[in-house]
Amino acid sequence: MHAAGAARHGPIVRFAVLTRQWSVLSPRWHRRRPPWGTQPTRRPCPVAGRSLVVTDRRRLGRTGHESSVAILGGAAFARASAADTAAAFALALDAGVNHLDVAPTYGDAELALGPHVAAARDRLFVACKTRRRSPDGVRAQLEESLGRLRVDRLDLYQLHGVTDMSVLDERTGAVEVALRARDEGVTHAVGITGHDLGAPAAHLEALRRWDLDTVMFPVYPRVWADAAYRADAEALLAECEARDVGVMAIKAVARRPWGTRARFATTWYEPFASPPDIAAGVRFALSTPGVHSFCTPGDLGLLPAVLDAAGAFESLAAGERQAAAAEHARDEVIFPLAEKAAR
Repeated sequence: MHAAGAARHGPIVRFAVLTRQWSVLSPRWHRRRPPWGTQPTRRPCPVAGRSLVVTDRRRLGRTGHESSVAILGGAAFARASAADTAAAFALALDAGVNHLDVAPTYGDAELALGPHVAAARDRLFVACKTRRRSPDGVRAQLEESLGRLRVDRLDLYQLHGVTDMSVLDERTGAVEVALRARDEGVTHAVGITGHDLGAPAAHLEALRRWDLDTVMFPVYPRVWADAAYRADAEALLAECEARDVGVMAIKAVARRPWGTRARFATTWYEPFASPPDIAAGVRFALSTPGVHSFCTPGDLGLLPAVLDAAGAFESLAAGERQAAAAEHARDEVIFPLAEKAAR
């Protein structure tokens, strides 16, 4: 069965096809012991007999956590079956991933992942999010997420979807609740996330207003070709370095809006799908100075190839990153999300 045909048969079949056809894992094994649990063993993953290990870890700023460079993105589990969830979660952990990012707005992801998170809690950094604005609403959602994920505390709680200054201004009450939860020990750290082109500037302002621990925003060649976005992002990265703030990238394998093209993945944008293109996106994100880790995309079928790319990561030189941005300068940007995701 070829990859295009596998797309019609669900993520599990696509796992087998992708792992059989798209192996780009480097033979180099740089082992490090993750402080949140035991060292990953190189045993066969539950997909086509594969053995994958994402060995590289980077300190996520002041959180102190040595996060795997690949963070398991919870959006991919929004509509996943129990079998697909179990297979993908096991694949990621067996590959050495020790950091999960999930949100209550990701469909049924929290409920689907909860049993697996509870079983792996001692070796997993658990990050969750909230889009709510009112203090009472944020606290209620935090408690609900704890219950769904079957944990008594989070490692990171983030303001979700802060895309510009106006959204930031609306979240003052939410930030205060999150920071209070940190003081109470309900979460170890507090951060901010956002997709659109205004996210870096809004996040920089957030760091100036509040004592936040992490940021998460888009890093991929096309947005880096936008001079204004790159300037905002580099200003944010400089501030993060000065404050020892953890930095996570999203949209590493983004290509363009779907437009009228047939959809082969569950992401709201069209991702790159071939192993070389996926590897190029991952290399670009992880080679960006100041970036610690990236989130895997919201499609389970892409997960094996993305983990392969993370395992084989070799840093790009500055000139290579500039060339990558220039190569994609004429691509259509996937933002603004509200407009492009609906097309």
